[in-house]
This record gives sequence, C-alpha cells and structure tokens, in this order.
Amino acid sequence: MPIKTKTSLIALALTTLIGGCGASSTSSPSVSQTPATVQAAISESERANTLFETLFMENVMASPTSQTELGIKKDYGKWDERGEAADAEDLARTQRHLEQLMLIDESKLDSQTHLSYSLLKQKLENNIKDNQWRHYTYPVNQMYGGHSMLASFLINQHQVGSVEDANAYISRLNGIPKYLEQLEADLDIRAQKGIIAPKFVFPHVLSDSKNIISGAPFDSGADSALWADIKGKVNSLAVSDSKKEALLTDAKQALITQVQPAYNKLIAFITQLETKADTRDGVWKLPQGEQFYNRKLATTTTTNMTAEQIHELGLAEVARIHQEMRGIMNKVGFKGDLPAFLKFMREDKQFYYPATDEGRDAYLNDATALIDTMSSRLDKVFNVKPKAPMIVKRVEAFREKSAGKAFYNQPTPDGSRPGTYYANLYDMDAMPKYQMEALAYHEGTPGHHMQIAIAQELEGIPKFRKFGGYTAYIEGWGLYSEFFPKEMGLYSDPYSDFGRLAMELWRSCRLVVDTGIHAKKWTREESINYYVENTPNAKSDAVKMVERHIVMPSQATAYKIGMLKILELREKAKDALGSKFDIREFHTLILENGPLPLDVLETQVDEWVDGIRSS
Repeated sequence: MPIKTKTSLIALALTTLIGGCGASSTSSPSVSQTPATVQAAISESERANTLFETLFMENVMASPTSQTELGIKKDYGKWDERGEAADAEDLARTQRHLEQLMLIDESKLDSQTHLSYSLLKQKLENNIKDNQWRHYTYPVNQMYGGHSMLASFLINQHQVGSVEDANAYISRLNGIPKYLEQLEADLDIRAQKGIIAPKFVFPHVLSDSKNIISGAPFDSGADSALWADIKGKVNSLAVSDSKKEALLTDAKQALITQVQPAYNKLIAFITQLETKADTRDGVWKLPQGEQFYNRKLATTTTTNMTAEQIHELGLAEVARIHQEMRGIMNKVGFKGDLPAFLKFMREDKQFYYPATDEGRDAYLNDATALIDTMSSRLDKVFNVKPKAPMIVKRVEAFREKSAGKAFYNQPTPDGSRPGTYYANLYDMDAMPKYQMEALAYHEGTPGHHMQIAIAQELEGIPKFRKFGGYTAYIEGWGLYSEFFPKEMGLYSDPYSDFGRLAMELWRSCRLVVDTGIHAKKWTREESINYYVENTPNAKSDAVKMVERHIVMPSQATAYKIGMLKILELREKAKDALGSKFDIREFHTLILENGPLPLDVLETQVDEWVDGIRSS
C-alpha cells in the first residue's frame, strides 16, 4: 500500500522545471478532416497541454514538500503552509484553474488531450465540491499526520548533497515550531466542530511525538532519529571537518532550541485534546456524517456503489475465499475445520521469522529475492517496465510501532531516489512467511512500483496524470498484482498460495468492516473480532487494520473493488478477442495512461477491444 499522505501523489513535477511545459500529446488527424480543422485541433490541443503543465506547476510551486519529493530545490528549506488561510488559497487557486480550463474548446481536442481535459475538469470540480468536507479529517493519527511527517520527510525525502542542502535541512528544523503551531490550530478548529479523533488515537500520537525528541541531543542515550540522520548526511559531505562541525553545531542548536520545545508544546496540546475524545469510532458520529461517508465511498471507489452493496460484496467474497482455503487445507492434509486451520496458520512458529535482528534481516533479504525473481520473469507478462530501481527497507524505529504493515514510496523521476517498499518488522508475528510473497508483489514488483514508476516515466501525457492518483485504480492494481503471478506458476508452495488467499481475504474483510464501522455503527471491538474470527492474521494485525479504517474512512474499500474491476475487464476482453488476446498488451493498456477512474478505465478497455476486433 502506498500511503497517500498529503504530500504523496498530489501535484508533483520535475522533468520540466518552473514554467516548463511538456510536449503536447496530439494524435494523427483522420483523413476526413480538412487542413483547417486539423490545424485547429492541433493548436487547441497544444494550447490545452501547455495549460495543463502551467496549472500543474502552479500547484507544485505552492508546495515546498512536493517540490522536494520531485527533486526541485527552490523552497528547499521551507514547509508547506497549513490552516484556514492556506485552505482558502488552495480553493481560490483551484477555482481559478477551472475557469482557465473552461476557456479551452474541448470539441477541438485530439482524443488523448480530450481525456486529459475531462480528467482535470472532473478533478477540479471534485476538489471544489469537497471543500465543504475539508475539516473532516484527523490531522494527527497513527497512520499519518504532521507530527510524524516532519521527521519521516527529513529522513527519507530531504537529501543532502551540498552545504546548501544541509543549511536547508537546518532551516526546516527551525521551521518546525511554526508548522506545529499551525497543526494545533487545525486541530482546534476541528474540535470546535466536534471533529476529534477517537480516544485510541492519542496514545499513538503521543508516543510517536515523544520518540522524535528522545535520545541525543535532547537527552542522554543513543542518537535520536533526526540527530542521527543529519549527522550521517553532513558527515558524508566532501567538505572540511571544520565546516561539518559548524553545520552540526547549527543543527544541534535547532534541535534543542526549536524542535524540542515545539514538540513538548504539541504533546501538551494533544494531552489536553485527549480529554475531549470519546470511544465512538465511525464517521456517523460527525455532523452530516452519513453524507460525508457516502461521498468518500464514491470518490474512493470511483463507482456509485452504496455502503450496503459494498458490505454485501465483502460478505460474499469472504465466503468464497474461505471455500478455496478449505481446498488448500485438504491439500496439505490438515485435520480439522477451517477455524482450526486459521489458528494453526496464525500460531505455528514454522511460519514466522524470529523477532531478532537476524530474523528481520532474513525477512528483508528474502523479500528482495522474491522481487528479483519476479523481475526476471516480467517479459512473459509485460511489454513495458519501469526504469527506476526499487529497494526493500525496514520502517524506521521511531514510527514502526504505529505505522502500517507495509507501504510503498515512489521514486523521483530523475532516479536520484529509488522506489521503496517499506516492511514493518516491529511485530514479526504480524509478518508471516506465507504472506511475504503476495506482499512483495503488491508493494513492489509487479505492483505499486511498476504502476507508479511507469506512470511517472510516461511520455506524451501531462504531469497531473503521471503523478495523480485514483485509489481504486492504484490499490486495485496492487491486489491484482498479487493474483496473476499464480497464473505464471508462482506460489508453488501451497502455504504460500494460502498466503495469497489470506491477503485477498483480508481485503475482502475490509469491505465488510469499513462499512460496518462507518455505516452500521460497529464498535472497534466488534470490528477487531470480525478479522480475528475470519482470517489467519495476528490480532495485532486486526487491531491496526481496524484503527486504520477508523481514521481513513472508505480508503480500504478501494483494493477489492479495483481488483474485481480489472479482472472483470480482463475476462471481458478475453471473451471478446479469443486468440487475439495478449496479456502483455492488456497490462500495457492498463498502465499506459496512468491512474484512471474505473469507469474511464473500462471505456479504454472497450475501445482497445473494438480496435483489435476491427483490425
């Protein structure tokens, strides 16, 4: 799962810098067009593509963190502004962009540019429409938030290759108090509206915040995460020892006099806010909570499915997968019923690496080997592959206790930072060997790394499509990428195939539980029990998943709905094309236009099928 924080896959760009514009994506005119009509179409398409790039870059240059993610260093020492004024500015910019877009004559656009126009128009309209729900978030929680973003961003995104870069890092350290003050103001506004995260969230946030200011130079003991990071980056510079010492002196001063007091103030604020929290978990508790949840389901799934339909789909998929698991249970000769088999898979030590440094290293090495094996076989199922490299990395210690099981961070387009598959090895009982193969395919190759890196490397489409995102498409591809390696002869071990089914079962349960919490008023305990009773996963897994449902309503429904749509479209194409169907061409089609809403993806597949049938 690529965790989509505010700064991941929003308006990002690099390949053309400030004010740069990409080449237009005009298609060849039909023979029936007159020269004047052809010229008008080309001119309008060029004008549209120039506008797409201009609007995109305006968004990028309004966000220092987005610039950093893509290697732009114009505002390298700054943080994004947040709060009511920043929100109003974002809305005004979006409204202005829509007005500019509407000046384009869409009737004169070539097909690819018309698709871009339609997607951007829909995106801008949705952003304006959803402005009414802008406070319906929990700005700090166990999954993401400003409190943890600051440290993880500096460690993972802010590269230091020069003295100027180091000074920018120090500038960002000095900017943390202002950012956290704005974060507190955001939390206060929401509290006044009755939008406060449930009580379970607060110990996670407090623990993560305290971890950031634990260790040297804040107190005795090992180096804190930030101090270790800046020390390592500065010491790697090819400058004099005296210059390194001066930089580190400034960094330590910033940590002690700016970062530590700011976090202590935030911790006091969060501690006070916690007294106002309750144990109601679903967004049904919020003002107009039902309308908000319905809107979230629509935007997350890019379908018109209701909460009840999604819930029933989940129940049906859980029943189907349970039946397939019984087949594997019989294949391995297990004596007992399915609940006993799930308990066996959950508890038997043969399925787990030891909770030691050696065990964790073995997990990372074996996950890398699985991805390498898959990468060597990609030509059988793909005509297109990403250029960007990918690494497997353990989630950092300061956030591993609260972070998700696994996630992916995209590479920079220029290759200066690889794609990263993060595995959370805090609780080794939550990372069974039999799920490792499916998890590696989902987060790495052929899953998120292929889809996201290929999208970033596409030519001839505007950057807002390369770096944009539709959760059902992105996570649907990730879950589909767990499935089709079985058709390639992988998952040869029955327990590994069980792990694949367990991962799919987990996503099916998400349909049930997400709608259960937010539409049917399930409690946190009821939701945890559903996972424990229906899956082989550790209870700690269930707890984390339910807590994720609660703070990210609707997000987890995207996986299964997206996967089922891709499989539906694939089977529809195979039935229509017969021997002309080529899985490599199908995969290219799915990936070659970047992320799309599911209904638009279906149109693309239908047109592809019609084109082959008529050729």
